[in-house]
Amino acid sequence: MLADLAVNVAANPFEKVITMIEDLLAKMKESAAAEADHKAWCDEQLKDNKIKRDKKTVAVEKLMAQIGQMSSEIASMAADIATLSKEQAELTKSMGEATEVRTKEKAANEEAIADSKAGAEAVKQALVILQEFYSSQASFLQGKRQVPEMTAYTGMQSSKGGVIGMLEVIETDFMRVVADTSAAEAQASKEYAAFMKEAEDSKKQKHEKEVKTKLDKDQVEFERSELKKDLASEQEQLDMATQYYEDLKPQCVQVKVSYEERVQRRQEELAALNEAYEILNSHASS
Repeated sequence: MLADLAVNVAANPFEKVITMIEDLLAKMKESAAAEADHKAWCDEQLKDNKIKRDKKTVAVEKLMAQIGQMSSEIASMAADIATLSKEQAELTKSMGEATEVRTKEKAANEEAIADSKAGAEAVKQALVILQEFYSSQASFLQGKRQVPEMTAYTGMQSSKGGVIGMLEVIETDFMRVVADTSAAEAQASKEYAAFMKEAEDSKKQKHEKEVKTKLDKDQVEFERSELKKDLASEQEQLDMATQYYEDLKPQCVQVKVSYEERVQRRQEELAALNEAYEILNSHASS
């Protein structure tokens, strides 16, 4: 425009210069208005974008924290379920082993009791026979006392009781075995029943707790899956806002001269042109 001014200045030095200055002023005002509109648009977009990015960042971080906490809860519940399952298996094994031991022990005790009873009965029958024999011998000898030369025979008895005394001791031992074994069997049976009841109750409680924990775990896993969907949506919106900010940078952020500096320079230029215009216009009028 200045080059055109130099060419045309000779023909009409003031009129064309004034016209060109008027055109420059008009274009600068349009440019200033456009730039002000762009600045306002940039400020609005950057502000809205920052609010959205901050909001979505907070939402994403909150969801990630919730999901992380739920993941920890799920892992803890899974460990509890595994422990409860293992403890139930151990109780089942212990109950099976106790039942096996108790079955063998009961069979052995019943056999010992039966054998002892049978032995005691046999001893009792033997005692009856021997006692009858020795009683009959004593009666026979009493009837033969009129014969002085006959030596009295009382059988293979000693002062301490002989065979009968031994058999009586054996019978007592058999009965003591029956009594002791019966008492031991009753106590073992009582202890076994108490153990089995306690184990059954414990196993039932653990099973119920395992079922409840599994249901709770399923619920938390469902809630976590829903939060993951929300997280994906929020993350997508955050990514879009971040990408939009990157798109705004060349237009609104990464400028070589600040908007304020450009306005100042333009105002200075407008002032100079206005001053030149006034001078030239006043000369042209005169």
